[in-house]
Amino acid sequence: MTQAPLALTMGEPAGIGGEIMLKTWHQLQESGPAFFVIDDPRRLAEISERLNIPTPLVTISEPGETLLHQGKALPVLPIGIDVVAEPGTPRTQTAEAVLQSIAMAVDFSRDGHAGAVVTNPIQKSVLKEAGFRHPGHTEYLGELAGPGTRTVMMLAGPDLRVVPVTVHIPLARVPHELTTDLIVETGRITAEALRRDFGIAAPRLALAGLNPHAGENGMLGSEDAAVVAPAVKRLCAEGIDASGPLPGDTMFHERARKRYDAALCMYHDQALIPLKTLAFDDGVNTTLGLPFVRTSPDHGTALDLAASGGASPDSLIASLHLAAEMARCRAGHG
Repeated sequence: MTQAPLALTMGEPAGIGGEIMLKTWHQLQESGPAFFVIDDPRRLAEISERLNIPTPLVTISEPGETLLHQGKALPVLPIGIDVVAEPGTPRTQTAEAVLQSIAMAVDFSRDGHAGAVVTNPIQKSVLKEAGFRHPGHTEYLGELAGPGTRTVMMLAGPDLRVVPVTVHIPLARVPHELTTDLIVETGRITAEALRRDFGIAAPRLALAGLNPHAGENGMLGSEDAAVVAPAVKRLCAEGIDASGPLPGDTMFHERARKRYDAALCMYHDQALIPLKTLAFDDGVNTTLGLPFVRTSPDHGTALDLAASGGASPDSLIASLHLAAEMARCRAGHG
């Protein structure tokens, strides 16, 4: 059975999304995963001309037409909104189009017409000015997925997968918001996703300690013994292979990484620093816990590069490959 094409969203129109979409199509047109973009065709044509990235574009009316144009032209499913954007200068007027692109991609994925959602980076500050109430993509996708959806962010590279238990909050708030229940729920969702979306039959989780040396028996903080260790015990009792709390400074060298399939980290930078050190150009952000597959480049809108033509498509290419592989695994798991 032919896998449904991937739905790629527009992202922030003043950023590098359009450029990396065009470059990605040139690299994947012959043998990469089939994908279509949900965008304003006129906007992409202008970017193609301005940045001298000659790209044949074809307007499609539904995702199934994508395969008819594989290797011939980049399929664009019109967003239905004219998008006017100046490189490097976001405008609140484009917020509706940005969110509409995401919502359309989700709808196509939920009804089986798209194999997965791949999102280009958004400019959250601009969306907030336009009334967007979510911290980012992950939370918005959870709302679109329906009530009761609990999402978890995973960053994945060729040699490491990390999951931050707490994400976009100040470091000073982490000890107050980190609970045993939160860690256990995050571990459950991660283990299930590793089985369903990554094809790992018996996932191994390594849980980082919150404090230096994982608290060193309470000398450097009580949270690891009082909060993290009980979470490890509960996960193990549920049949999940979990270890920790482990010192964060010794978890990410090459030998240590061979002992687990994903690392659960207690705060944002504890997860993202090792991931971006090992996979700065080809790291992928994926949202676990959704009823559809979603990946995204692990970088921002890069407004400073938007007019230069120097943006790298590597992370978007990795996102498409991972989305296609996750969709295949999920189909086989079901």
